[in-house]
Amino acid sequence: MGRAWVLAILFLAPGRPAFGGGLEWHGFVQADYASRLGTTRRDKLGSGDFLLGEERLQLQLSGSAPKGGVGYFAKADFFRDEVDSRADVDVREAYLSYGKGPVDIRAGRQIHTWGVGDLLFINDLFPKNYVALFSGRPMEYLKTGVGSLKTSLYSDQLSLDLVAIPFFEPDRLPTSSRFLVFDPFQQVTNRVDSRPRHDLGNTELAARLYRPILGFDAALYAYRGFFRTPYMEPDSMTAPTKLTMVYPRLSAYGASIQGNAAGGVLSLEAGFYDSRQDRADADSVIPNSQTRFLAGYQRSPWTDFTAGLQYYGEYMHRYDRYEASLPAGFPKQDRLRQLLTLRLTQLLKYQAWRLSLFSFWSPTDQDFYLIPEAAWRVTDELTATVGANVFGGARSTTFLGQLDKNDNLYLAMRYEF
Repeated sequence: MGRAWVLAILFLAPGRPAFGGGLEWHGFVQADYASRLGTTRRDKLGSGDFLLGEERLQLQLSGSAPKGGVGYFAKADFFRDEVDSRADVDVREAYLSYGKGPVDIRAGRQIHTWGVGDLLFINDLFPKNYVALFSGRPMEYLKTGVGSLKTSLYSDQLSLDLVAIPFFEPDRLPTSSRFLVFDPFQQVTNRVDSRPRHDLGNTELAARLYRPILGFDAALYAYRGFFRTPYMEPDSMTAPTKLTMVYPRLSAYGASIQGNAAGGVLSLEAGFYDSRQDRADADSVIPNSQTRFLAGYQRSPWTDFTAGLQYYGEYMHRYDRYEASLPAGFPKQDRLRQLLTLRLTQLLKYQAWRLSLFSFWSPTDQDFYLIPEAAWRVTDELTATVGANVFGGARSTTFLGQLDKNDNLYLAMRYEF
């Protein structure tokens, strides 16, 4: 069936001018490969050295009714995964829209992006795909579409976005099938993924209120739903035989501001995470409430060069109760987890070349993550990219440190049409 859809769309795509109206076709063909570097024979997984081996065809369709107001957009990837020897279809977005005056409504699968952080997310609580990021897929694949209803109200003074998500989707995190990762219960194979049921009462709700203030873009955020990162709940702390992956209830409230300052762009964002499922903070499985914040500054000191720096922190509330409930032998988090990021980008040869480096470094976790990359715009349609994901850390129990043996080199080519 997947092949039939591909053939049908390819047959129709070249004739797009004949459709008239507002119908538009776009897409690309892409090949991505990423191989783990420096692993010993003892470290190798059964899947081999390759983290990624894909060929993708993406097709985009958009248009509107002849009289305007009603529109539609669809974006789907048809891909072959060489590592798993399977072919599949990934519907990244597919929604209908209606706009009239100050009101805009969208219904369907769509990607939402909120906040001002650069690869750091506080009030953007929509699903992410960290497997894509860590294995060298293009950055756009970090964000995942989710079935939702979005209503936007606009005015000259104030604008509002309301999002309702009836079907919960978790973040996609590295697993032992392709990555070498830390697992405190490695011997337990009986695992149950206990995602929130598709009940009306479990519908996620998010709101963003935004407006310009003194030349800055300011926003307020609110969210009610669930943590998207699962937490392991063993049936016994001493001799577990079963693990349940739970997604605790979460409410979040935050604010952000971004604008020109001191010859560059200043970004500030903060959010309070209310862990509603265990407000007494007596359960070691459920995360404590937190305050998260970031400050960023970006500037272009010379033509075609940009540098950006961010400081990020996570402050855990009721830390004493967290310490008291932590089982013996389990790794302990810091009260204040800190992270610094640096982004450097240089364009060369009439912007045909892009050299970039993005780095994460945590002085508290004592781990790091580097993404050096070079992209060459061979023609207006063809782009070639080579890069690497480099991980490291003092301990194998931190988020980035556990990926120390997953350094990889990735190659990608994309032809757009």
